[in-house]
Amino acid sequence: MNTTTRREFIQHSSIGSAGLAIGAMGFSAKSYAAIAGANERITIGQIGVRNQGTVHLNSWCAIKDSHNVQVRALCDVDEALWPAALKLVEQKSGAKPSTHWDLRAVLDDKSIDAVAIAVPNHWHALAAVWAAQAGKHVYVEKPASHNIWEGRKMTEAWRKYGKRMQVGLNNRSSKNVREAMAFLHGGGIGEIYLARALCFKARDSYGISKDGTPPATLHYDQWLGPAPQRPYNEKRGHYNWHWYWDTGNGDTGNTGPHQLDIARWGMKKDEHPVAVMSMGGLFGLTQDEGKTPGKRVYGDVDTYGHDRTAQETPNTQTASYRYADGKIIEMETRGRYTNHEGSAGQEVGNLYYGTEGWLELGGNTWKAFRRRERKPFAESKPADGSFGSSHWANFIDALRSGKDADMHASIHDGHLSTSLCHLANISYRTGRSLTFDGAKEKFVNDKEADAHLTRVYRKPFVVPEKV
Repeated sequence: MNTTTRREFIQHSSIGSAGLAIGAMGFSAKSYAAIAGANERITIGQIGVRNQGTVHLNSWCAIKDSHNVQVRALCDVDEALWPAALKLVEQKSGAKPSTHWDLRAVLDDKSIDAVAIAVPNHWHALAAVWAAQAGKHVYVEKPASHNIWEGRKMTEAWRKYGKRMQVGLNNRSSKNVREAMAFLHGGGIGEIYLARALCFKARDSYGISKDGTPPATLHYDQWLGPAPQRPYNEKRGHYNWHWYWDTGNGDTGNTGPHQLDIARWGMKKDEHPVAVMSMGGLFGLTQDEGKTPGKRVYGDVDTYGHDRTAQETPNTQTASYRYADGKIIEMETRGRYTNHEGSAGQEVGNLYYGTEGWLELGGNTWKAFRRRERKPFAESKPADGSFGSSHWANFIDALRSGKDADMHASIHDGHLSTSLCHLANISYRTGRSLTFDGAKEKFVNDKEADAHLTRVYRKPFVVPEKV
């Protein structure tokens, strides 16, 4: 044991496997901590420090003592974001990480065990594959990928390099959500034949702007990465990248991955659907350009009420998926004003329909109803606060055990759930129902749809065919 390095300990599972028997062997927590390697610090390189990246930093700092984690490096292509991120980490952990604008500098740092990726969608796959090739474990935000082919390459890298690769599907680490899944899988509402995923988020216009010069602090070529070359435009930059096909996947690929993942999980579908149909559009906005922004919203960007927008993705979208056994998942995205669904007025959440009743799940609470009854016969207890940083803690626990099975949201699950978002968007963009061959991950006799399975990469930011 004394000859085992920290990196060897994290990479191999033998000590983690032995750890399963520690309680039975009579070790106390104190004596376990004395075992060489079991309490070694795990170092993190945070790639992306804006918005969700800040959530990551707060989460790593929250478990710095309980899980012996340290943020060793910060990376963001916009240097203007560095001071606030540095201050956060220093105040909450006492450590001062290094700063970088090129993630390859973080991947080259041999002292870093794992990287957390919270960057625009078009960078997820390449960053994760490069990280696995560099010997790093990976926590990557949802959606796992920008297209279906990328998700397959990420899965291949996970298997080839033996690194843990967790996707930021945080609900999978919620105690009450896990309880709801156990209830469903145990036959709580009978056989489930339909799950409905909801994303009701009324969003105002994000406006328009002319092409311009990127800020001096922004490494714009690096920000573009795999995306096609184009002039800088602030309405296609920070946060707004969600609404353009080159960099984002719309709200179906933004909030959608969480809810579609829970829908698929509840229905125990460890497979792709065989058919998809999606339709929608960009509704409720005028052609007025507008000059006065309204309130600033999540992402710290201006909104413009009903005014004209340059976004490409739909703000209203429905999708239906059929599986080989005939069971169905539905997804609905409503980006304008709307009623709600479910007994509690679900806005973002899931509804499950079974032969003996139905269940609603929203956030960290759930209720089940028997047949036509109006009062729930089973429901969650009050949230215990376990959601918090628990998904990040679960990732660290899996690094220490060395077991993929200990991750609550591996890249395998992330790929299957994210693919549902991509399938919906491909159906929407082609304007028709599609038949999908899940084994080959290709559409049946549809070259136009197949063209959306991947993209043309801008060199040198190319996701490799052979990872």
